[in-house]
Amino acid sequence: MRTPRTRGGYGLVLLLIVVTYVLALLSEERWMVSVLLFVQTGTVWQTLRVSQARAGMRLIAGLVFALALVAAGLNAFARNVPLIGLTFMAASALYLLAPFSIVRDLGRHRGVDQQTMMGALAAYLLIGMAFAFAYECVAAIQPGPLFGENGDGSLADSLFFSFVTMTTTGYGDLVPAANPAQSIAVLEALIGTLFLVTAVAKVVDRWRPRNWGADPTSRSSTEDDAPGPGRR
Repeated sequence: MRTPRTRGGYGLVLLLIVVTYVLALLSEERWMVSVLLFVQTGTVWQTLRVSQARAGMRLIAGLVFALALVAAGLNAFARNVPLIGLTFMAASALYLLAPFSIVRDLGRHRGVDQQTMMGALAAYLLIGMAFAFAYECVAAIQPGPLFGENGDGSLADSLFFSFVTMTTTGYGDLVPAANPAQSIAVLEALIGTLFLVTAVAKVVDRWRPRNWGADPTSRSSTEDDAPGPGRR
């Protein structure tokens, strides 16, 4: 049974996601990337706690946590470029785990309330940031530039490109030069579209405004049968 403390936890999850997003925009130094990854582990852990993730998912998350913490610690001191890619790979894996647990938890909600909306928004933001970290991983590992003439770009550029792709906006100012980034972008656009369609469908299906489902003829027939000023 859900406790009030757990049920109200998606507000804190959203706050932590905003904090990690701001840190990602400011992460220009290697040590800041490590700090970002440490904060991400706390964000995902809070998400799994609030969404009451299954034991199997928590076990997988624990393994990813360990990898992420090791990568964050080594990244702060090492000079090996592939290690940067490993760090962002761990970050992407962390942020892909949490939305599955959130969606499963939201499916148990009988109606659409504030927590449902915040949980759906948190899952959407987590997916967008996960793909941004995946692009950074590709940029660090592949020999050529991620965005062709625009180079690899910064983490802020990857975040911008990720959410533009996820929402299928497609400004065209940043374009992946080759695979696997191109295939990842296609996958993100598909997932983003399916998520929005599913989320909207759930809101429409579960949302019940006041007097929803009431028989519109019941009131009129009652009013017609009620005695008026000139009736006896």
